Amino acid sequence: MLAATTAAVRRAGARMLKRYSPESRASSLAGIVEAVRANDAAVVDLLRPELAEINPSARWLDDEHGSGPLGAGEWWLVDPVGGNMNAVHGMTDWNIGVSLVRDGRPVLAVVYFPLFDEMFTATEGGGAFLNGVELHVSGKTSLDGALAGTGQAQPGQGPEMADRVGASYSAMAKEALYVRISVPVTHQLAQVAAGRMDVHWQYDNVRAHASGVLLVQEAGGVVTGLDGKPWTVDSAEYLAAAPGVHAAALDVLSRR
Repeated sequence: MLAATTAAVRRAGARMLKRYSPESRASSLAGIVEAVRANDAAVVDLLRPELAEINPSARWLDDEHGSGPLGAGEWWLVDPVGGNMNAVHGMTDWNIGVSLVRDGRPVLAVVYFPLFDEMFTATEGGGAFLNGVELHVSGKTSLDGALAGTGQAQPGQGPEMADRVGASYSAMAKEALYVRISVPVTHQLAQVAAGRMDVHWQYDNVRAHASGVLLVQEAGGVVTGLDGKPWTVDSAEYLAAAPGVHAAALDVLSRR
């Protein structure tokens, strides 16, 4: 199933590459929304029938901003273009993310960065890989050398969320070597899985993050709620980190 899913996501990536241009510039909010929706539709139109053929029993969700519990059974969770806002503005941080969730547990993940031909994959209990090479989270044991990050799970979250993210950034920036705020969230989670970053925290756990969460878990990382309890697909918020810095990061975020 993983090989077939990876092939389908690669084809979706090729379709997006034909649409993407570094010269892309939207001149209005209406133009941005139109371009975002067109990108999503182009990917969904390819992936939905192909994933249905791979696993016909799995239900389908491509609401990349959806949150909350899922019903029993299997679900395809698809983020058609993670970082779509970046893509329509000609920036390079965007990807295509797919996960298969079974009874609330991610069991397969594919996150593809077409511009760099980086294919991140994971299966439950089978490890995480980048272009076939096994991934491991970093071995760092102190935040003073850690690269950390957070970002907007979705636009328009309002002043309260902005204040909360800002306060957490300030708290983490006083402890970590470097802190970034960027999108897409799955980009940061993939970097944590690859050991390129060490910490990612999120105040808005949307279901489409399940692909990145499984990458981190299968690469040896720790993913919990900000209350320290194990992550679930309907956790309100979470922290994904290398084992050596997870507890310290959790402490910083609990004190902010």
